[in-house]
Amino acid sequence: MNALHRIAALIRKELHSILADRQSRVLVVMPVILQVILFPLAATLEVKNNTLAVLNEDGGHASVELEQRFARAAAFTKILHLTGAEQIAPTLDEQKAIAVARFPQDFSRKLNQGVPAPLQLLLDGRRSNSSQIAAGYIQEITTGFVAERLLAAGAQPASTLVVINRYNPNLDYRWFVLPCLVPIILTISALILTALSVAREREHGTFEQLLVSPLTPEMIMLGKAAAVLVVGLFQASIIILAAVFLYGVPLSGSLALIYASSILYFLALVGVGLCISAVCATQQQAFIGSFSFMMPAILLSGYASPVENMPRWLQTVNWINPIQHFIVIVKGIFLKDVSLAFVLENCIPLAVIAMVTLTTAVIIFRRKFG
Repeated sequence: MNALHRIAALIRKELHSILADRQSRVLVVMPVILQVILFPLAATLEVKNNTLAVLNEDGGHASVELEQRFARAAAFTKILHLTGAEQIAPTLDEQKAIAVARFPQDFSRKLNQGVPAPLQLLLDGRRSNSSQIAAGYIQEITTGFVAERLLAAGAQPASTLVVINRYNPNLDYRWFVLPCLVPIILTISALILTALSVAREREHGTFEQLLVSPLTPEMIMLGKAAAVLVVGLFQASIIILAAVFLYGVPLSGSLALIYASSILYFLALVGVGLCISAVCATQQQAFIGSFSFMMPAILLSGYASPVENMPRWLQTVNWINPIQHFIVIVKGIFLKDVSLAFVLENCIPLAVIAMVTLTTAVIIFRRKFG
């Protein structure tokens, strides 16, 4: 019981150092709020408000009508009309348009005759992801238009593919971004706060006072980890509330499972942060160390690109990345209402990472400060 009182006192001391003044409290809350507001707006996976260039060498009714349908699409707010093939290359080179749709001279005639009427689409490969999405929109509009013309002419259109998106019917990118934002923001805040904690004490000369106190290295680590956990769970609550009530992301699963897995995720991050903090003598070194871990971890987490697209050896190495496992858990709980067994299965790597990193941190602390 005496040990618990010591740890509780250290937790209060850590929370006081983090939330000591108004400026510190603002720094804990405001970055989270700003990222919740800006991230879904800036990190959009949709293609909107782009320019589509059109070279209509046909001029028939069918090509003009299809061109008008392109103009009504939300992805293209401006249609740039070209007058000759020599304008295609400069248009794409100077990024005046994300794509160029070229109607051949016999497009309307072939369509009226019920024979295949090819439509050429030239994309800006420098913006590969956006241009491919734009190409998907154009293909969908064109397919629907051709099917309507064939039905009007009494012809039977070819079989069409009906796509149904489970878990995100309207492909709202916010439903993807906001659940991923929980692990990313928690990683940044928890890792930096933990990594800077010991380095800050060493710079201020107060870490020696902790070492001569009745606290053991394990108690010091536990106290610092618990304080960061409290702050992190508060920040996670802000993100979850904003996702559900501000952006309308459905929380299909259990909120308790998110918080329970968050604690295990924090333990894994705290272990990494304490390892960085133990080997760094200054806050600047600790910040650089945290940044060196965060950037590769976020890039390999599956947020920017699917983990399955990575080389096999990199997928194996990526098993030690805690962000990857927690993103799977949070997205699954938010959108799929995954089972407890699924959450526990993905918590096993987090538990292993936490045990290894925390044990390593204890060993480093005992050797350097024990």
